[in-house]
Amino acid sequence: MSTLAFTKGHGTGNDFVLFADPDGERTLDAQALAAISDRHFGVGADGVIRAVRSARLPEGAAALDEDPAAEWFMDYHNADGSPAEMCGNGIRVYGAFLLDRGLIDLEVGETIAIGTRGGVRHLTRTADGFEVDLGAWFVASGEVRVDADGLDVPRPGLAIGVGNPHVVVALSDEAELDGLELGRAPELLPAAPNGANVEFVVPADPLLEAGVGRIRMRVHERGSGETLSCGTGAAAAALATRHWAGEGAPDSWSVTVPGGVVGVRVFEVDGASHVALSGPAALVFDGALEL
Repeated sequence: MSTLAFTKGHGTGNDFVLFADPDGERTLDAQALAAISDRHFGVGADGVIRAVRSARLPEGAAALDEDPAAEWFMDYHNADGSPAEMCGNGIRVYGAFLLDRGLIDLEVGETIAIGTRGGVRHLTRTADGFEVDLGAWFVASGEVRVDADGLDVPRPGLAIGVGNPHVVVALSDEAELDGLELGRAPELLPAAPNGANVEFVVPADPLLEAGVGRIRMRVHERGSGETLSCGTGAAAAALATRHWAGEGAPDSWSVTVPGGVVGVRVFEVDGASHVALSGPAALVFDGALEL
């Protein structure tokens, strides 16, 4: 039996177990990761994040090829132990963890490159948390319908790529949003080959306030179930709403999730449209777990 020293953290209620393994000496299989995430028999979390240097694991080689400055890799796994490309809330909490452990120095306004399975992401420390450039995004082609408990009929969804796959569904009002039962994973028609996170969104009234778009969202994350927040999902929901709104839609959005509020903004980088996510990151407690 061995002991795992860990930290529990969250970003707007999207919670994670984090542990430091700079030299890549400690790998945990899917069963162990799922046991850690179990809310009844483990620590409990939406996912597990290992802090490891990019040079110390195979997936990190691609990150270093993309940006040699990406010393640190966010080795993220969902609550069921499956690996995921990226996590928008998780990478903010990861930045707070690296700072707390003295593994990086990052002043407010400074940016660091972080390796992920979805590519290198650039994380900037802000006065009240972090903002991450999620990179270029896209609207996928093809029609998707979504069937979920609480919906009378399957609804059309918009597939959005922000480093990991999402399908966003617009609902008519907040009562319909509140009536969803997201314990069962929504069914995608046709099914996504690797699954997808599914977001359900309702615009606020008014939609615009001081030039900022406002929406409310709930999400079912593949491999984790319904969570209080999903960072990349918030970005996808804002992007989908912006897409539906058409010309003149704002570039800045406020997204209310069950766990709080995050910010999304769209901007240009070398002629490509990027999306950034901002919000808080909290480290709650440290502990040790016998494995």
